[in-house]
Amino acid sequence: MKIKVCGMTSIDQMHQLGEIGVDFAGMIFYPKSPRYVFKFGLAGAEVRKAKLKPYKVGVFVDASYDEIMKQVEDFGLDMVQLHGHETAYECSRVANFVDVIKAFRFVETDHVSWMIKDFYDSADMFLFDTGVASKSKDEKIFGGTGRKFDWSLLKGVKVGKPFFLSGGIEPSDAALVKEFMKEPVAKDLFVVDINSRFETIPGVKDMNKVKQFIEELKS
Repeated sequence: MKIKVCGMTSIDQMHQLGEIGVDFAGMIFYPKSPRYVFKFGLAGAEVRKAKLKPYKVGVFVDASYDEIMKQVEDFGLDMVQLHGHETAYECSRVANFVDVIKAFRFVETDHVSWMIKDFYDSADMFLFDTGVASKSKDEKIFGGTGRKFDWSLLKGVKVGKPFFLSGGIEPSDAALVKEFMKEPVAKDLFVVDINSRFETIPGVKDMNKVKQFIEELKS
């Protein structure tokens, strides 16, 4: 099982992720996020030259093609995660140059198979996260909310593509993740994605919690 830690804002901490066996480091390029990389002074050239062990994933929300490709080049991104309302065409255009993870945010009334059906040919991987009801005052929040994803929404779904499991996963959830891995849908589970529940403050990870979670998940 592979691990992605999202919302990274420090090169030092990304090096630490590599040392404890994390496979993917996510950096958020959404200005409204409290983990926005430029808010913390991360420079593309510095990240690109850092020789980080984890794959570098850039997270974008409804960004323009030009903006995405600029950051792919500047930061040396290995993958792009599209976490907004991007169309299949927009995903495929980016996927011509870099691997694309298309994120989907679900609420309990959403039909998973229906939402993902148009993206099989345009994204390399999927990510399943917690959604917010459309009438909520928080409807513009994209990821890193700490809200629990209802994994039962995936039961019986034939994803047919590698996917990332996200949405409010916390340090005490290793046993629950391992239980989910017994479900038929989990044959396509590629990465467990963690973020806000492993922080001291937004953008700063508690590496002891990350390390302990990985050890419990892989035990």
